[in-house]
Amino acid sequence: MEPLQPTGPDGILNPRESQAKFRLSRYAPAEDLRPFVLRYWIVEWDLRGQPPHLQELVPQPCVNLVFEKGDSRIYGVSTARFSRLLADRGRVLGVKFRPGGSFPFLRTPVATLTDRSMAARDLFGPEAEMLEAAILAQTDDGEMVRLAEDFLCRRLPEPDENVETVSRIVDAIVADREITRVADLAERVGLSERTLQRLFHRYVGVSPKWVIRRYRLLEATQRVAGVVESWSRMALDLGYFDQAHFINDFRSVVGVPPTEYARRIGPTS
Repeated sequence: MEPLQPTGPDGILNPRESQAKFRLSRYAPAEDLRPFVLRYWIVEWDLRGQPPHLQELVPQPCVNLVFEKGDSRIYGVSTARFSRLLADRGRVLGVKFRPGGSFPFLRTPVATLTDRSMAARDLFGPEAEMLEAAILAQTDDGEMVRLAEDFLCRRLPEPDENVETVSRIVDAIVADREITRVADLAERVGLSERTLQRLFHRYVGVSPKWVIRRYRLLEATQRVAGVVESWSRMALDLGYFDQAHFINDFRSVVGVPPTEYARRIGPTS
């Protein structure tokens, strides 16, 4: 099984430092699950004899099913910066659902899970615990993914045209930098703003405005790694009224102003 290469912003903050602390591999889902699952991911670390590592990321509007020893959970969209302390050694496997793709499994508005998590057992029953044990007993990435994939394929939901619609809408947000307002999005996809709000509440868990702003900020975390000739121009490009609003939003999500983050992740001499 060949790992996927990143094709867009993944939200991992301070990526250069992170590469020395853990291994992250990504794998594509099988054809039957592609309407629902964006990818599988595996994180493995061995920090024995080293200080713990605090890893932070800017979450995307995706629900994740994470298999971890003794605590496998389904994580809703996190509206704040996500932090995880890595210590000793460990390995986890995650199923990253497409925006909207988790709803047919959850069968409840995804907004009820925003900034929350639930035990995998609460959704899938005792089989979730048996699957956790089986997955984490493997040493091969491909076998870990196969076990998770077989589990989900046996629970493949009925087709839901709204899942495809939401996925298409979010893809448009990611691809089209000129979409900076919900009105822009509504015009682009041919739906009313009210319809978008209802769809996103039920299928994504956050508002379309939040999704637009989050993907623009994810873009900003990538762009600041290069040469920034004008912060005010970048702010306007990302849909902000002015540079001050952009800086405040960036700081609230990333934790530091964009100039400080650029200094941290910029090329070393």
